[in-house]
This record gives sequence, structure tokens and C-alpha cells, in this order.
Amino acid sequence: MTATESFTGDANPYGGGDPYADYRTADFPFTRYADLAGRQLGAGVVAANDEFFAQRENLLVPGPAVFDPEHFGHKGKVMDGWESRRRRGAGADHPWPTAEDHDWALVRLGAPGVIRGIVVDTAHFRGNYPQAVSVEGASVPGSPSPEELLGDHVKWTTLVPRTPVGGHAANGFSVSVEQRFTHVRVNQHPDGGIARLRVHGEVVPDPEWLTVLGTFDVVALENGGRAEDASDLFYSPASNTIQPGRSRKMDDGWETRRRRDRGNDWIRYRLAAQARIRALEIDTAYLKGNSAGWASVSVKDGESGEWTEILPRTRLQPDTNHRFVLPAPAVGTHARVDIYPDGGISRLRLFGSLTEAGTAALTARHQELGG
Repeated sequence: MTATESFTGDANPYGGGDPYADYRTADFPFTRYADLAGRQLGAGVVAANDEFFAQRENLLVPGPAVFDPEHFGHKGKVMDGWESRRRRGAGADHPWPTAEDHDWALVRLGAPGVIRGIVVDTAHFRGNYPQAVSVEGASVPGSPSPEELLGDHVKWTTLVPRTPVGGHAANGFSVSVEQRFTHVRVNQHPDGGIARLRVHGEVVPDPEWLTVLGTFDVVALENGGRAEDASDLFYSPASNTIQPGRSRKMDDGWETRRRRDRGNDWIRYRLAAQARIRALEIDTAYLKGNSAGWASVSVKDGESGEWTEILPRTRLQPDTNHRFVLPAPAVGTHARVDIYPDGGISRLRLFGSLTEAGTAALTARHQELGG
């Protein structure tokens, strides 16, 4: 629960040119996990105690924060983030905020899960960022209101203790709490602005919900699937292929660099649990001159299992959703898509249902993590 890379203090005032030229960041290993607070998964900032200068919803906007030095509104400089007003003390004899004063925002995760790391990004907040931040997590079933989340009965667990942060920087924190969370509360001490919040972790679905669904996408991120590895991440992350919904633009899928050898590219996935797969889809939406030429799909059962091809190498069309019904159900815990020779796909869907063993394993993990 400590900062992976420590940035403290003000950044230099903006002096013109590329505003990201002096931006401070680091390679945080936990960012290989999905962003549980991604808007595409359905996350939202449900409440904040103060958003005088910039609205709370900006925290979860996809992509980096933007900066327009000439953009001012009737309340002051317009910032792409969440920014509260300056806190003051109780009176003229003590005009400074107390050590306990802070602002907060409540975030509903798009998919409940185990949090592996958090990035509190203060991009473009150079002299108006918080002195320190802290983050807490809670697990609350259903769809609680902000008032319910702030009730005395809700247990909040510290994920990031109060820690100094820097301005115009990606402040990263690894988290080692083995618990399933549905909400986080980010606190800034005593006030200031945060551009973006990213909550990286592993989705832990509700096994009862999946059982009721019967047949569902067993590799989907929102159902607990995960892209474990890929041959090439040059243009986009492999996890894009298991995001909810159809791709809406080219970079919303997975695209590899151009190969100049005789090999091929691939992604390996972990399924929600052991499942029986009956049908699959490979979508190349918005990939037109750069879609994969051919693809095959294989599954294996267990870490030491053998790969079995369930879809032989098949010709793909650009900007097209391809559907395949398997001649017999395939049982596995992992899947792999190979594309030939390079290019990209936007989505992979594997439709099936959990086996008895898969349901038992998922239920046990859900209970162990406090679900």
C-alpha cells in the first residue's frame, strides 16, 4: 500500500508548448490489469462533497487530460479534472484548514473486483493539486445511493493511506488487499484537483448471477475473463478485445505492428472459470485495411492442459462480425486466438456456461474475498 513511484511538490508553471513535456510518470506494473473504474465497464462518480471549479465526472473520462491555457470560465480556469475550492480555517485567528479537512469523491466500480493498483493523476494541476491523497474501498451489494454509501454501517477499508503526491504527475500506488470491492472513495487533503483516477485490478463476478444467466460470454472482462498475455501490444491493449459492447473506433480493438517475418500474432486469455463453450464470435469492426487475414481459436483445461483447436484457421473479412457454432461443446479454463499473419481484431466472444467445477471454484473465490 505504498507509492510505486514517489512524486511530490509543485510542477513548474506552464511555460508554453507541449503541456506534457514536463509531466512526471512511471511504468506501473499493475496497469496490465483492467481499469475497474472504466466508463466502458459502467463505472461512475456518484458523489463528491465539492466540485466548485471542475466536475467530478472528469475523473473517469477515458484518455489523458487535456489542457487549454486560454480557456477560462466565470469561476476561473477551466480544468479537465475534478477540482474543489480552496479550504479556509474557522476564522481570522486561524485561517488555515485543519489537518483533518479533506474533500472526497465516491466512485462506483464498473465491475467489482480485487484492486491491484491505483493511479491518482494530477496532470495539469501544477500548483493546485492536493498535498496528499488517500483511497478507501467498500463492498456494498446492489445499487446503493450516495447516502447509503456514507452511512455508518458501511465498512471502508484503507487501500492507500494518506500519502503526499506531486503536481502534474501520475501518482501510482500498489494495493495488496485481497478483498472484493464494489466502490472506492478518493480523498484529497486538504483540497485541490485531480485529473484522472484509474483503479486497476481483477474482476470477480457474482457466481449466482452468472448461474442465472446460463449461457453468457465466458471470456468477457465484465464476467471475470482476462487477457493474460499477447505477442504484440504496439498499438493497443489486448484487453480491448473483451471489453463490453462493440468497438466504436479503430483504437477500441487490438492492432499489432506490421510483421516482417514468417510468424503470427496471438492473445492468451483466462476464462471466468472452467466453462463449456458452444459458440464464438470474432469481430473486426473498424479494422478495414489492417484487420487480421485469418484467425484460429484454441482452448486448454487447466494450467498444464494441452491446447485444442476449436476453430481452425479461418479467413476473416474487414469490418465484419464473424459467428461460429461449434460442432461439439469445448471445455476449458483458458483460450487463445491466433491471427495470421498480423493486423487486428476488435472483439472475441466465447459463449457458453460454467461447468460444475467452474461454478464451485468461482463461488469459493467469491466467498474468500468477502463477496
